Amino acid sequence: MDTGTFRGIITFLLIVAFLGITWWAYSRRRKPDFDEAANLPFADDDDQTTRDSSASPRSIREQDNNGDSRTNQGDRNT
Repeated sequence: MDTGTFRGIITFLLIVAFLGITWWAYSRRRKPDFDEAANLPFADDDDQTTRDSSASPRSIREQDNNGDSRTNQGDRNT
């Protein structure tokens, strides 16, 4: 088997793979899934109430009262 035949077989296999993926993507059975995925950017974000409130930044006064500031821990910049 020479190089030209090997390249021809590889080209044929790649064309078959391309046609298979194209057929899969445009099949009628996949259309509802792709339509749903296309509308995801327009979905409402009503789940904002489930966010972790402890991850919100605290004020400097709250940090000082809780001992979180650098001066309360003894780490002073000189």
